[in-house]
Amino acid sequence: MKRLLLLGMITAMILSFMAGCTSSSSSGSNDDTVVLRFFHRWPTEPKKQYFEDAVKEFEKSHPNIKVQTEAVLNDSYKDKIRVLLGSDNPPDVYFSWSGEFAYNFARAGQAYDLTKYVNDDKKWSDQIISSQFKPFTLDGKIYGIPWSTDGKAFFYNKKIFKDLGLKAPATWDELLSVSKDIEKKGITPIAFGSKAPWTISHYIGSLNAQMVPEDVIEKDYNLKNTDGEFTNPGYVKALEKFKELEPYFNKGVNSVDHEYARQLFNSGKAAMGYFQLAEIGMIEPSLKKNLGVFNTPEIEGGEGNPNSITAAPEGIMISSKTKHPKEAMEFIKFLTSKKKGTEQLTKVSEYSAVKGTTNETNASKLQQDAINLIVNADKTYLWFDTAVDIKIVDAYLKGSQLMLNGKKTPKEVMADVQKAANGLQK
Repeated sequence: MKRLLLLGMITAMILSFMAGCTSSSSSGSNDDTVVLRFFHRWPTEPKKQYFEDAVKEFEKSHPNIKVQTEAVLNDSYKDKIRVLLGSDNPPDVYFSWSGEFAYNFARAGQAYDLTKYVNDDKKWSDQIISSQFKPFTLDGKIYGIPWSTDGKAFFYNKKIFKDLGLKAPATWDELLSVSKDIEKKGITPIAFGSKAPWTISHYIGSLNAQMVPEDVIEKDYNLKNTDGEFTNPGYVKALEKFKELEPYFNKGVNSVDHEYARQLFNSGKAAMGYFQLAEIGMIEPSLKKNLGVFNTPEIEGGEGNPNSITAAPEGIMISSKTKHPKEAMEFIKFLTSKKKGTEQLTKVSEYSAVKGTTNETNASKLQQDAINLIVNADKTYLWFDTAVDIKIVDAYLKGSQLMLNGKKTPKEVMADVQKAANGLQK
């Protein structure tokens, strides 16, 4: 009798456990709950808390959906997202840079086609700046929803400039001249950190845009469909211009990161820095009215477009393997709503890609002016490290780090880039 009772208890426990496993594996908590995995690149504050709060807010209004979040920093993210999307268990929703970085996922069949969602809900999608969809559109299909937009420019400390009787430079020669004057006073002219070499790519992209003809850039950057080879002499000249700034950087740039450079500038120990416009919100509270911004100065003799700017949206994509595209899209719509777009500038200093979210109610005069650098530019170029093939990027960045250490010349760097480009030809 005892054995029968014990057997019955064990059987009931097993059945109960199996039922629990079935419920958990299918939903995460109960049969009606959908679990989404969300992967982004901001594990540090204030963005970490911003997304945690956003997830809680979304879950409150969508009780049938639970969102599990994971985040890793910039350079690690680039590698890990590629690995995860190639696995059997990729995140349902993930962040992506635009251009070639996003296109690679689309070509590999790892990104969900979102065109129907964009077209079917115009009330939502028409709120997003239409031009920002283009860098996420491949072969007529939309694979990413723009979340933020940003650009690159020189920030300068107005007080330092005023004390030294200097003006914001309008040309490259003037930039070198003011840098020399600042250095003489014992102040670091330009804050820079290239330990994580993506910062180098922003200089390269902006300088290429000025030194190389637009049609040549279009061919070379799009190696998948053309015979571009990065042989135009403007590429070497662009690296030479970058090299001209080296004496005016803080020491040991390859051993310090971008955040160090920003803090150096933020503390008044450097007169200038090449930063993203979104970083105004991280610096303006300290420098206040002493913070100024100017676009990359025009370079005499350049064959590119002097009124161009490195600028690009960043967006959110959905894995092609997701079992819950409808719920994943609901989460994206929430993150790209006008309400959240207005909040993200205030809370995390990210310019939203949603129309009308940067205004006098949530942005300083400088932030509004900064956005106009993008609006008024003749041409915008995507972040270089996301605009071209990763093998080109690696050759450029590794070579440029060595160039900053005095171990390679601009011509030698470009020889490595050309070799990488030739390896991609069909």
